[in-house]
Amino acid sequence: MKNFIGLMMIILLVSSCDVQQKKEAKLPEVEVDIDTEAGQLPTFDVDWADVNVGTRTKMVKIPKVVVVMEEEEIEVPYIDVDMPNSGEKEELTLTVEAEVENKEHSIDIKEIIATSNKLYVISELKELDQDLGDKKLRVSDRVILNAPDLNVKHIIMGEKPNRVFNDQYKYVTDINAFKSGLKNSKVIFTK
Repeated sequence: MKNFIGLMMIILLVSSCDVQQKKEAKLPEVEVDIDTEAGQLPTFDVDWADVNVGTRTKMVKIPKVVVVMEEEEIEVPYIDVDMPNSGEKEELTLTVEAEVENKEHSIDIKEIIATSNKLYVISELKELDQDLGDKKLRVSDRVILNAPDLNVKHIIMGEKPNRVFNDQYKYVTDINAFKSGLKNSKVIFTK
């Protein structure tokens, strides 16, 4: 590709210049007695094309895999949490998702741990046997929580799939090491 671009640039430079002859060529005059008079080579005034190289944003069509989301009625766990001195509660749907490729996966919310001001949603991502080919798939799980407004952090046990979508969650291989760092915590949901 680089050679092609280089060749195109040379062709562009050669074909984009304007050459105008300023003087006529004159051959030297030769006399038989070997006296010579100086000749003159032609001179040229060359104006090169002004070339700017850069990038532009342009709308182009690219192939995309479309995931169709269908609504289905399913049983979703419901948790009602009363915390001391917490004020009003609101109903939140805690959803965890992972975008996977190559193999089908499952993701399940295993437990929710509460600290004084945070909820840690602990999920597990497992690779299954079904081959996806070149398709990508999103898997998800959810829990409905009726609790005071708290900061929610998602922790996923398992190997992080190589997709940008998955950067929004923290992936760990040793959940016990993660849990040992939590102070004054209480498990409020277990599946």
